[in-house]
Amino acid sequence: MSNAQAPVIAHIGAVMAGLVSIRAYGAQQAVRKECYVRIDRQTRTSRTFRDINRCALFGLRSYGFHDCEANHMGIAIYLVYGRGVTASDTGFALNMAVGFCELFKFGVFTMNRIEVQGNSLERVQQYLEIEHEPKPSSDGVPPAYWPSSGKLSVEGLSARYSADGPSVLHDVSFTVNSGERVGIVGRTGSGKSSLTLALLRCILTEGKVFLDDLPTNTLNLDSLRSSITIIPQVPELLSGTIRQNLDPFEEHDDAVLNDALRASGLFSLQRDDDDVKLTLDSAIASGGGNLSVGQRQILALARAMVRRSKLLILDEATSAIDYETDNAIQESLRTGLDKDVTLLTIAHRLQTVMDADKIMVLDAGRLVEFGTPRELLKNEHGVLRALVDESGDKDNLHSLLR
Repeated sequence: MSNAQAPVIAHIGAVMAGLVSIRAYGAQQAVRKECYVRIDRQTRTSRTFRDINRCALFGLRSYGFHDCEANHMGIAIYLVYGRGVTASDTGFALNMAVGFCELFKFGVFTMNRIEVQGNSLERVQQYLEIEHEPKPSSDGVPPAYWPSSGKLSVEGLSARYSADGPSVLHDVSFTVNSGERVGIVGRTGSGKSSLTLALLRCILTEGKVFLDDLPTNTLNLDSLRSSITIIPQVPELLSGTIRQNLDPFEEHDDAVLNDALRASGLFSLQRDDDDVKLTLDSAIASGGGNLSVGQRQILALARAMVRRSKLLILDEATSAIDYETDNAIQESLRTGLDKDVTLLTIAHRLQTVMDADKIMVLDAGRLVEFGTPRELLKNEHGVLRALVDESGDKDNLHSLLR
């Protein structure tokens, strides 16, 4: 039952979460058809389950009826022909006979229900058998001062999503000095997001990655990932206040949090005639449902500023927001971050990274170009030059060069 019911519930939840996209792409018929298929499967399972229960109930009642009749006949013979039987003995015997029949049926139904509900143990077993990440050890604890800078060095990095899967990164090597702003561009499927996952050791990797001259493969995963801040395209926000989202462990005072909001550009985007202005006490719905996409990204940027990580990664964080908010975030990244913070920006919009110190161009999981934007654009046959020429905004992109 649970194995057939879970897909229906999951489908309904996914439809409610993506209702806007379903209507925008006109996919109502396909979603409705898939829903009917899952409901039919659940209905067939449920009907079979209930029919079997009714059959078992009928059999138990028939067997219980004959069994009780035999018990009652035996008790009646004992009461009639037995000596010294009182009225209390008669009532007690009849009551126990009826109770035994009910107890027998209850035991059978309980065992049947345990067997059916035991399907849930299969899912628990699946979670127990999945591959787990290595546990923290005393040898993987980094020095207290680490990281003191955001220098990032990668040597021969290759990565894949599974042990028997194809490689998504091939022998990638580069060095980013502390405080540099590097843009990562490439066509869809070139390996931009895979590079981010490889730096965080979320996928299987080969090669060496050094953060502040310390190899990351020798560190505990919690130490590595807590030292790197990533802002995804859809940031995660908790249900609560802005203060709780910026500082969930209550390690900073309100002055620091307000400075982070100001540096991230939130206050500059709010107008005096706005009905509701966001403050530290403003309520946030689960997942940030009561905020725009731009406001979520700004709060994620403010949270990164509060953490003061030496390595900040933006994974297409501004691809779904308007140009005004994008410009405010880019200005905050130029002026609001500490000078020793290394910034890696994965972007589809070339104008987001054209003023970066360096640009990294990936193609089919390989690093094909790496250098300053001006140097890369001088190569008439280069990949970045081709992307700029195909963008339709060539003159504006050239004007953004540093």
